[in-house]
Amino acid sequence: MQSSDTTKYIIHSKVNADGVIERPDIVGAIFGQTEGLLGSDLDLRDLQKTGRIGRIEVIVNTKGGKTRGNIHIPSSLDRIETSILAASLETIDRVGPCTAKIEVSQIEDVRATKRKHIIDRAKYILTDMFDENLPESQEIAEEVRQSVRIEEMQYYGKNKIPCGPNVLDSDAIVVVEGRADVLNLLRYGIKNTICVGGTNVPPEVAELTKKKTVTAFTDGDRGGKLIIKELLQVADIDYVARAPDGKSVEDLVQREIVRSLRQKVPVEQAIDAYSIEGESSGKTPATAKKGRLPRVAKRKERVVKPDVSRTASKTKDLAEPKERKESRHRPERRQSPARRSYPPEASRFKKHSEDLTGTLGARLLDNEDKVISETPVRDLVNALKESEENIKSVVFDGVITQRILDIASSRGIENLVGVKRGNITKNPTSVKVYTAQGA
Repeated sequence: MQSSDTTKYIIHSKVNADGVIERPDIVGAIFGQTEGLLGSDLDLRDLQKTGRIGRIEVIVNTKGGKTRGNIHIPSSLDRIETSILAASLETIDRVGPCTAKIEVSQIEDVRATKRKHIIDRAKYILTDMFDENLPESQEIAEEVRQSVRIEEMQYYGKNKIPCGPNVLDSDAIVVVEGRADVLNLLRYGIKNTICVGGTNVPPEVAELTKKKTVTAFTDGDRGGKLIIKELLQVADIDYVARAPDGKSVEDLVQREIVRSLRQKVPVEQAIDAYSIEGESSGKTPATAKKGRLPRVAKRKERVVKPDVSRTASKTKDLAEPKERKESRHRPERRQSPARRSYPPEASRFKKHSEDLTGTLGARLLDNEDKVISETPVRDLVNALKESEENIKSVVFDGVITQRILDIASSRGIENLVGVKRGNITKNPTSVKVYTAQGA
């Protein structure tokens, strides 16, 4: 009798007979017709006596004068011997008085099945049993971590505005909505944050934005849009970042925070999106720049402050050339559709480009320049990565960056049409780049 503890493989086979047969007939045929076929080392009777072959299981079903069934033979032999034994079953051509055919359908590795069970059970133990008995030490660690975050928080100005410890020293800051947002960013090591406490932006924050490179980071709801509108009118910001739709900054995890900040858009695009262009904010290019410290000078001062350098490295992507800061105070930042010019080979994209003007949207086109889908510019990178369509051209109301160009090249996209070119250092020959002012 085969012990289940030593079984390595199970031979699964099917039997078909032209007549009525029963289990003993099939077992007898297996032993009788394989006897002496493979020599004494692989004789089924000897193998079963020594426990290397287990009890042969047969399940048969008779219908309409024909018999169908399944045969299962446990084996503790190695893979080669088990394969030879399985092949010998297919030499059986009669069972009892009937012609029959046996065909091997599968060799099951019992150890692989056990390993799968172990993995599934371990997953359950890890996710359910440990959660039900949360160690007290974890609760203590979380409480200590929370207290450290609160201790790191500082306050700015006479109104005691909550902020991170590096707001004054860093030349780039992140403006968020409330105290909870500052705490959440502190949790992930972003210490150059300050909040506005709602739609009524404090004068201290508005004045501070004139001296820094500023990213406004708000919730993905209507309140976040209102705060951006006010900041665009009373403060001096450079970039706009939004949490995913329906989510608050205080609820985001580190991955979502990093993604949102990387997808920030220049303030020029935000002005068009939030219909702020032309509204008077009481600022002119001269007054907006008043009090702004030279960027180079500020960086030199920060060299002697080692504990600030880590935060500066995390926010270095917020820095921006001085010329862009000045450009949004000019009366005309973008050409109107009627004044845009295209090279002859890009004229077929002109209608798509004009339709998208001022929308901060993007269109993904097929090889016949038909629209596959539309997406906001801030989601364009993810849309290109996740789309399974055969995209050949992309037309969007935004800046063509090196990142978008690299993704387009990897996806086999042939044409990129945007408002203007960003800082592109590598231009793949497989992608043609066009802008409103020319290629």
